[in-house]
Order: sequence, then C-alpha cells, then structure tokens
Amino acid sequence: MKRYLTLWLGAILMFVAVQAQADLTIEITRGSDRATPIAIVPFASEGNLSLPEDVAQVISDDLKRSGQFEPLARDSLISRPTRSEDVNYRDWRAVDSDYLVVGEVAQEGGGYRVQYELLDVYGERRMIGEYITSNTEQLRRTAHYISDKIYEAITGVRGAFSTKIAYVTSQGSGDNIRYGLYVADADGRNSQEILSSNQPILSPAWSPDGSKLAYVSFETERPAIYIQELGSSRRVRATSFPGLNSAPAWSPDGRKLAMSLSKDGQPEIYVMDIANRSFQRLTNNSAIDTEPSWSPDGSKLVFTSDRSGGPQLYRYDIASGQAERITFTGNYNARGRYSPDGESMFLVHRSGNGYQIAKQDLETDRLVTLTDSRWDESPSVAPNGSMVIFATQQGNSGVLGAVSADGNASFRLPAAQGDVREPAWSPFLN
Repeated sequence: MKRYLTLWLGAILMFVAVQAQADLTIEITRGSDRATPIAIVPFASEGNLSLPEDVAQVISDDLKRSGQFEPLARDSLISRPTRSEDVNYRDWRAVDSDYLVVGEVAQEGGGYRVQYELLDVYGERRMIGEYITSNTEQLRRTAHYISDKIYEAITGVRGAFSTKIAYVTSQGSGDNIRYGLYVADADGRNSQEILSSNQPILSPAWSPDGSKLAYVSFETERPAIYIQELGSSRRVRATSFPGLNSAPAWSPDGRKLAMSLSKDGQPEIYVMDIANRSFQRLTNNSAIDTEPSWSPDGSKLVFTSDRSGGPQLYRYDIASGQAERITFTGNYNARGRYSPDGESMFLVHRSGNGYQIAKQDLETDRLVTLTDSRWDESPSVAPNGSMVIFATQQGNSGVLGAVSADGNASFRLPAAQGDVREPAWSPFLN
C-alpha cells in the first residue's frame, strides 16, 4: 500500500495505552516578536464577588494564544482602573501598552452583568464597550465573546475564540483501548464526549452550520462514515461500502459530502448528496485519490493523489470535471485545506526534517513551512484563517498543536495523559 495511506491507517495505532483526559491545556511554545502590547486589567467585582472564572485572565490568554498580542504581566500593571473615565493614558504609554482593556462584573438577578471597554492608549479614545448579561455556566463563554470583539476591533478580522474544536482521544491498554470523540472550546476547555467506541474513530468534520459532525468509525470492524447531530446525539450511517470509506468533507452549503471510497477498486473521490443519498464519482484513475476538501465557494475540491508517483495535491474543478496538480515542492504534499479566503492552502509537507505543516500561496505557488516538528499531520484551519490546528508528537504522546498562519506563533494542547489526534476546527457558531 502506498506510503501515505499507510500513514493514515497508522494513525489508528498511534494511540498509546494510557488513560486520556478530555480537557486540554495550553502551552505556548513560540510567541511573535511583532505581537502588539496590550494591558488587560483584572475586572473589578462588585462586593468582592467570588467568581467562577477570571474574565480578564481568559481574555488575556485568548489574545496571547492568537500570536498577535502580548498582554502585559499583571505585576507590571501601573494601576487598576475599571472604567475609561478613570484612565490616565500617559501612565499606560509609559509602560509601552498600545491598548488597554478595563471592566467589571456585578451580580444581576441570578447571574452577572459584565461590562468592558477597549481603549486606544495613544489615540486616547474608547474604541468599543458594552454590557453583557451572563450566568455562571456562560461566564467563560462571555470572556471569549469579549476577546472576539477586541480582536476584531483592533485587527479588522473576526475573532475565533468562541469557536470549538473536535478531536479524538484514546484510553485503556493492550487489546482494551477505548476511543472517544470530543468537542471542546477552542482553548481545549469544557470538553464533551460525543462518541465512545472500542474501535478507532477518524476524520471528524464539521458541517458548515456547526450543528453536525461527520466522521469515520470502525465500530462494525470496517470503516464507515457517520453523520451525528450534536444537539440531539442522533446519528445515521452515511456509507458502509466494502473497502475504504474515508475522509468525509462537507460542501460549503451543507448539502453534499465529499469522501474517498474504494467500492469500485482503487480509492477515488466521490460526492454524496445528503438529502437523497445519491453518489457521484469525480475521479477515475489507477492511482489512490483521497482526503478531499472543498474550496470556500464550493466550485473546486482539492485532494491527495499519488498519480504522479508520490503524494501530491490536485485541484478538481466541479464545472469542467478536470483535475490539475497544484503542489510541486518536494516529493510529499498531502491533506490540503483551503484558507477561508481561498487564496492559500495549508497542508502536510515532507522535508528532510520530517513532516511539517506548510502554507502554499495558490497564485504564486510559493510554499512556506510553518512548523518545525518531525511528525505533524491533520491540519484544520480556524474559520478566520488566523491559526491552523494539527496533530503532532510531544515525547511519546500525541498532542494537538496550533500555529499562526504566518508561522510566527505557536502553542500546544496536550491532554493530562494519553494521546490526542484528528483535530477539526469548527466554523463560526453564531
């Protein structure tokens, strides 16, 4: 079997025999030297409330994780104002902070009222601010929402801190390994188990509205593609043909599912109409065609094929039915994923140092390696295009990593124990 399919199937065996914890933690591995300094003052609490979340700390962690901001350490904050009218801008210029975030949390009914303001230190002006009502369970979500608003106000790009990730874990030992499919916040917190199985789970993919996941499960002892509603847990088996049923990918309108099937011989790219379960075969080649991914406008699919002698990325035009090779740097390029603007492609690229996440400009074909690990796989792009999440190795454990789209900042999301694989970043959820 070809090398990259061996790697795909080998991912099944890479879950170690250790109990896995569902929640993930953040470890910043590289910060950007061009990050914008920002001061985030701890939010005041009315009557010294004991809050379940430190809202300002969540905001600070979000912005730092993006790689575009460098929050000032709390012990270096020159003062702790809670409202814009209390701010002396000259003080904050003295500590080289470009922006300042202040706020407070007060009780309101059975919940909270959270107020925040974003201030431009050098322009000495209030950029945005609002009041938000929240309950105890939603307080962390409220902090992510504020991070999104701050990020967008400064960068002009919608923030993705309120999105989610899906991923697969393992637990058990020997012949008694248990696999779990989880959904968590984008920072790895608040994980929820979607599926548990004693057989491997692979390739989770979000529907465009974020309400469903498609994935591959081996629970019938051969691969089959399932679609599961996250709200109700209702699921249906979409395919269970003999041979491979793999790599599901939703069309941007949510009406179709691209996939790789070997029901007619070699693995080929098919598209299934979800409403009537009809199939259209797109590729017809003696090579192995797999890992389809839609362009943002739904007019094209990129897929991995070894028709040139080794794994490379090809682009299939839906209207013309023609496929063309689009990667030429090196002898291994696979698992292509479009940027949200359709101008770039993120992929797995093999160099002399192993397998890394790379970015290719689709107009110039220039390819740039973003990571420096030796075993990176399964890239998935944030819906605003700012970050890429992927699976990698840390010691003997599988962990999730993330890198900024420019490669300047990165972090990892290991579990407390065990392996984590197969990440998928959700679309915007509201």
